[in-house]
Amino acid sequence: MIFGIKEKSIIFDPCIILFLAIATDVPVLLMTGFVVQDTYDPLMYLQVPLIYCLETEPQQGEEEQKVEQRLLYPLECFLFGEDPCVGLQKLQQYNSSSSAQQCGRVFKEGETVYSCRDCAIDPTCVLCIECFQKSVHKSHRYKMHASAGGGFCDCGDLEAWKSGPCCSQHDPGTSVTMETVQFIFSYRYMLVWKETYELSEELKVQEDTYFCVLYNDEHHSYDHVIYTLQRALACDQNQAQIYTALIDKEGRKAVKRGTLSSCQQAKDNIRHNSEHIIQIPLRVEILHTAIMAHQTFALRLGAWFQKIIGYLVGLREVFCQVALEPAADNNQLCLISRLMLHDAKLYKGARKVVHELIFSSLLMDTEFKRQFAMKFTEHYKQLQEDFISDDHQRNISITALSVQIFTVPTLARQLIEEGSVIKVIIDTVMDMMMEHLDSNNRFQFQGHNPDKFFRVQVIFHDLRYILISKPSVWTETLRVKFLEGLRIFLHFLCCMQGMEEVKRQLGQHVEVEPEWEAGLTLQMQLRHILAMFQDWCSSDERVLLLAFQECHRALMSCTNQPFRSEPTDSYMCKQILHARPYKVSEEPVSIHLPISRLLAGLYVLLCQTGAIQYLPDFVDPLNFTELAEQPLRCVVLAAQVCADMWRRNGLSLVSQVYYYQDVKCRDEMFDKDVIMLQIAASKMDPNHFLMLVLLRFELFDIFNDNCSSKDQEVLKQWNRLTEEMLYLIIIIAGERYVPGISHVTKEEVTMREVIHLLCIEPMAHSSLVKSLPENESHETGLETVISKVAIFKKPGVSGHGLYELKKECLEEFNPFFYHYSRPQHSKAEEAQKKRRTQEGSDKALRPPVPPPFCPAFSNIVYLLCCDIFIHILKRIFQKAAEDRSNRWTEPMIQRVWLLLALLFMYLLIDTDVFAFSETGSRHGKSLFHFLTKMKSLPSLKAQNDMIMWNLQMFEVVKCLREKSGPVASFSVDHSKLEESVQDKEKAERKRKAEAAKAHRQKIMAQMSAMQKNFIESNKMLYDNVPESSSQSDTAASVDSRVAVGPQQGICSTDWEAQICILCQEEQEVQAQAPAMVLTACVQRSTVLTQNRGKTLSPKGTYPLFMPPDLAVGTHTGSCGHVMHATCWQKYFEAVQNTTRNRLHADLIIDLENGEYMCPLCKSLCNTVIPLIPVEPSNESAEIVGQHLTLERWIQIMSYNNSEKSQAEFRSILSFGVQESPKFSRSITEMLGVCANTVHRVGLQTAPNDLCPYVPVMSWNTCAYTIQATDNMLQEEGKPLFGSLQNRQLSGLKALVQFSAAQRLKSSQAVIQKHFADMLAVLVPVPNVENTPSILEVDFFHLLVGLDLSIPALYQEAAVDLQPSAVSSAYNHLYLLHLLTMAHMLQVLLASHGKHTHTLPESDATLKCNIFIAGVTGFCVEGVKRGVLPFLRCAALFFNCLTGVPPPEELSESPESQLHLLCSYLSLPSNLFQLFQDHRDVVTTLIKRYKSDAHKKKNNNNNCYINAISHLVFRYPHKRNRLIDLPEDYSVLLNQASHFKCPNSSDDERKHPTLCLLCGVMLCAQSPCCQEQLNGEEVGACTAHAAICGAGVGMFLRVRECEIVLMASKTRGSPYPAPYLDDYGETDPQLGRGNPLHLCPERYRKLLHMWQQHCVLEEIARSLEVLNVMFPFEWQML
Repeated sequence: MIFGIKEKSIIFDPCIILFLAIATDVPVLLMTGFVVQDTYDPLMYLQVPLIYCLETEPQQGEEEQKVEQRLLYPLECFLFGEDPCVGLQKLQQYNSSSSAQQCGRVFKEGETVYSCRDCAIDPTCVLCIECFQKSVHKSHRYKMHASAGGGFCDCGDLEAWKSGPCCSQHDPGTSVTMETVQFIFSYRYMLVWKETYELSEELKVQEDTYFCVLYNDEHHSYDHVIYTLQRALACDQNQAQIYTALIDKEGRKAVKRGTLSSCQQAKDNIRHNSEHIIQIPLRVEILHTAIMAHQTFALRLGAWFQKIIGYLVGLREVFCQVALEPAADNNQLCLISRLMLHDAKLYKGARKVVHELIFSSLLMDTEFKRQFAMKFTEHYKQLQEDFISDDHQRNISITALSVQIFTVPTLARQLIEEGSVIKVIIDTVMDMMMEHLDSNNRFQFQGHNPDKFFRVQVIFHDLRYILISKPSVWTETLRVKFLEGLRIFLHFLCCMQGMEEVKRQLGQHVEVEPEWEAGLTLQMQLRHILAMFQDWCSSDERVLLLAFQECHRALMSCTNQPFRSEPTDSYMCKQILHARPYKVSEEPVSIHLPISRLLAGLYVLLCQTGAIQYLPDFVDPLNFTELAEQPLRCVVLAAQVCADMWRRNGLSLVSQVYYYQDVKCRDEMFDKDVIMLQIAASKMDPNHFLMLVLLRFELFDIFNDNCSSKDQEVLKQWNRLTEEMLYLIIIIAGERYVPGISHVTKEEVTMREVIHLLCIEPMAHSSLVKSLPENESHETGLETVISKVAIFKKPGVSGHGLYELKKECLEEFNPFFYHYSRPQHSKAEEAQKKRRTQEGSDKALRPPVPPPFCPAFSNIVYLLCCDIFIHILKRIFQKAAEDRSNRWTEPMIQRVWLLLALLFMYLLIDTDVFAFSETGSRHGKSLFHFLTKMKSLPSLKAQNDMIMWNLQMFEVVKCLREKSGPVASFSVDHSKLEESVQDKEKAERKRKAEAAKAHRQKIMAQMSAMQKNFIESNKMLYDNVPESSSQSDTAASVDSRVAVGPQQGICSTDWEAQICILCQEEQEVQAQAPAMVLTACVQRSTVLTQNRGKTLSPKGTYPLFMPPDLAVGTHTGSCGHVMHATCWQKYFEAVQNTTRNRLHADLIIDLENGEYMCPLCKSLCNTVIPLIPVEPSNESAEIVGQHLTLERWIQIMSYNNSEKSQAEFRSILSFGVQESPKFSRSITEMLGVCANTVHRVGLQTAPNDLCPYVPVMSWNTCAYTIQATDNMLQEEGKPLFGSLQNRQLSGLKALVQFSAAQRLKSSQAVIQKHFADMLAVLVPVPNVENTPSILEVDFFHLLVGLDLSIPALYQEAAVDLQPSAVSSAYNHLYLLHLLTMAHMLQVLLASHGKHTHTLPESDATLKCNIFIAGVTGFCVEGVKRGVLPFLRCAALFFNCLTGVPPPEELSESPESQLHLLCSYLSLPSNLFQLFQDHRDVVTTLIKRYKSDAHKKKNNNNNCYINAISHLVFRYPHKRNRLIDLPEDYSVLLNQASHFKCPNSSDDERKHPTLCLLCGVMLCAQSPCCQEQLNGEEVGACTAHAAICGAGVGMFLRVRECEIVLMASKTRGSPYPAPYLDDYGETDPQLGRGNPLHLCPERYRKLLHMWQQHCVLEEIARSLEVLNVMFPFEWQML
């Protein structure tokens, strides 16, 4: 029994299952089932609905497991006839001995693909990254780009590559040919449910449930669908977003499961709510759960079947045969045809499965690919109609497969010969665009549908694919079919010829500007196609002649631009022109002339190939006046637009003229018009041609003296038109760099273009490429010529590499190069004049000697000798001689000089021209007279050099004429010609240069004599200088360079008078003066972390002790600019008021957190640091040391809280106390502002003035900033002192003084408690418990905290006291000694951490001796290295605290500075001497450490020893750097291609993003990897940056080749990647696709930016420049 079918069943092989399963959709619903050995069919029927679609949100893992066990495993058992594992091993053996020759990997969207520029047949031939890495193309010139999806790897396709078609993996040379093994499938039946909505009894399931399915479309946006789902289904936003993402990804999603009525209600709600947004409702269908289940399984079966046919070629061939086998019913198409025609009815997910199956089967075999191509061509028109009416993108349409078949050269030939594919494609386009034809059978796109028009344009890509490889051998059939296609193409061009005519608007400005983009877009699409047709024609002489015949016939048939009057005669200089009157300014004119331009191109090819001699046999004599008419109108139209005659027509016409001459269109528009005018000039009488030009430029009457006007606007237009007319003559006579017009190659043409571009300015490679026209393969030919004409200048750490023109190429500069725009012309002329001035040359910009014309165009030069040309020159000179400024312009005269220069060069070089010029010799005297007169005109003084050069050339020509006679021949060498003209100039310049040199030497001799006399007369003064200098050096050497202790030097670095950058007033920094503040930025940092990924303790915990791993710190940086506190407050208020009204200002500065931009340098800041004066210290304290030893000091300090010790502490007061400084109110206020910011940012908490941690965070940021500064100096290899910039030094000094003053703002009891807690880490302190071990703290943070809090012990309840300079000196000294010994012990324990718990517990002194004796013998140097960073930071700290300058040696080389640091810090040069001098102290430290260990071992558990390994960090700490990146960027792309999203199993496009701080690869911009951060949904990069960089992130988006800087959840900016191509340029988005290599300097710049905490500043500055209009949601990255 065949379940579900009540009609006739059809027997197919099983490969048909997938096709028919998803080739139909509602109402043609599809169900599948099998009869496998009489058991599989009911098994399929029963199991599929029990596996799929049981819930609205299915568990994919469970479904996959069930389908493998219940359905696919039985099917594989039947297919292999044995255990699938055994059968698969056999197939793998067959495959290993019969390697597949083609890769066929199907590309996903965004996957990186490679194309070899040297070996690929065309740019569409690409390799996957695995094949590329194993191919010979890796060492060639290649390009890489992101795939749009849908294509496959061409590795192994012999027709895709000129050489190296196979990588090492797919090379057939290594395989052994064996017979193909085929497996015969035994499936017999499949059932198809047709044209009914009722389930048959066999297909009904117990539960009668339905799905409401929402389908994807391109009309509704994400937000529209989310809004609709929320309203219709009453779901939350997150659920709606998930649904929408799945609909966009798969093409459909079941949004509700239930009864038929409930699903119908949901459908109505969705359609109703979606219609409120736009008129088109969302597509919603209701499907039975059984139908959904079987369709879901059909998709799964497609992937399984693709895997099965990939096992063996024989399996693939069976599938292809069945797919292409004609249907038994002649009225039905074959399976693959039906599948293609149903493609537009499928949803996105089903289409992808079908396309991938076609890729892996039919396109992998040459013969099956040919058959498929024929079927594709047969149904081409219907497929394109379906695509145009569809709303899905082309990359998921079956029409996108055209690139896979049309680009194969042999297949393209067969399709032309057997399938008339050119005719089919063009007929399809014509049918699609028929609606745009007007009554004159011309296209008119006013009011067209842009989306549909865009889809129609895609068809032109297929025509380009077909023509991409011209044939080397022509058959008669190919000729016939190609010419047939050309005739159809010419019919299409006839509809473009003269389309969208414009007429000059007079009086009122045009109200509605006409549509013009569509026509220009169509022209751009045809640009390469026109060139390809010409290229094909040039490869066969007969085809070329027949093509010209057809093109000429098509042009003559175009009657859509008739003349409106009969021909008339025009007279000038005894010349008569018989022509039809026409004025561009009055009559309609069109810029679209594709047939005229195609004819011009074919004519040049006839001349180039020599076939021009046979042209009379194919066409009647040509009327060149008619041929030139339309192109001349276009040129005149552009000239009139340039003269502002068409300004009332609006910007639409200006835009058309711009593109007419732009590099994107000019080769098939402006350039072809020039060629047609050159053709006409070479065949017409030169006088008649120039008269025709004057007529069309509407200047005929002006030069005939039959017209005058006093209207200044009209006169200005006439002048401008005259300039353009002269410019056109220059172009026609001088531009010869076209193969066929002169004997030049394409390489020479490109070289000339590059020379003139580089004459403007040095340019980057990418700028040159953009300025050069591309061929059909997107190549410009730049690489082959650039090294011949330019020198490459490598870039620095910013910018890009530049090409500079070689000096020898400057002679090729033509100031009126016809591809210059007006701005380029001005810029190039100015640059060359400036260069010639610097070289001491004259400013005459002479034209280069052009190459000679080919014989067919040689008559063009007669234009410059005819009567009309001389008449034009005389009229212009006459106007200039009258010196009436409104009748002539300087650019007009410049063009005349250039034309004369061309004339003189031709007269000297070309014999025929010389002879022809005799007819105009009667004008010579008057012409010379005008030239001489021009020289004396003041208004032309700037052009004197060019006038002189022309006069000299005139004399040369005159002399040669007098000597030789009218018919003599001359052979003048170009270089000698230049020399003969410039001999006098060179001699004159040489004489002037020698005179100037002699004058300079005379002046220098006089100055030298005066200097000697002065020294002799003031000898005593010079003799005294060394003596006074030595005295001052001696005096300076007496000063003490010790920052700590009784020998502390004198402060010499107090603040100088500061100038406010806002009000510019100067003020001294004094305690009682108004506050001066320094701009600053506080931010969290992980630059120094030794445990990346660890975060700060939870909010509210005691932050007194910084752990030794420095996991997260608080850094405070400053740009060094000073303001009055009151000025800053006013400025900040103004910033708040103005910024709130700015668009997206919150992306640049966060006003809520007090951010602002520095008024001077625009650095990002969020607080200010008040400037505190340094307290002077000049008292001697050596005698105190005899009474107060370190041991005594520790004893008193540690028991200060007890009553007994209070009396002893009083004895310390006898050494000296003084009154605490009193600060002004504004300084006190600013101390609070800065402290609150540090506390708020560092702990990520709300502001709280009363929090006891406020002073602690100030001390911590002081310590961390100093450590970060030292880390930066060591990384850069700079000395500790003398290397910091003034802003950095000022910031550190202000920060230290600010931190020291914090004790005055806080409660003394709190400060004293902090001091006791910190001291308890080192020595026992009564009433202080649970202190960390010496292995659990960073001792520099501890030093800063203890040193800045100890003055609080001196305060009394009634009076504010602080230690005197003497007391402070010993406090500093003993704290430093104590902490240095503790840190040394920490270093020793860290280096032997795993053995520290085994020390004997006997006498403490014995333990100390054993410890020292046991380790110093082999760890002395290690301890010194470990302690050195601590000492460097301590030196920076005390230098800023006390103001004592360091020894000068510390400002030199950073090497071997330990003894200098010890001297500066009053430490013994041998640090181990401290252990010897203070044994009791060391014993106390060890006791303290052992007691901690004992307590934690007893109280905590036995895990203390294991915990030690996590607390111990090696010293010195490793300096963090950015991760190592590969030199070749393709290695990174390879890593990204293997990246698998940890939270998603699909193959959809991902954005692999590399963290440069830790090297983790993340899945960015994807909902699958979003995480919760502080209750908010954020992307993977944002969540990772919060952990890895304390909110700061530096990521490399691999597929986009772009750095992303992040500073918070809402702020980020792109930044150039450190990878450059061979031309010194970055390539964001891999737009150019050139090979990229790591630039170490730029990567080092990124490292310094991170280490110097400038990421936030860089983001703010970039956003300030970008002026963001549409903000990017950085939190979702």
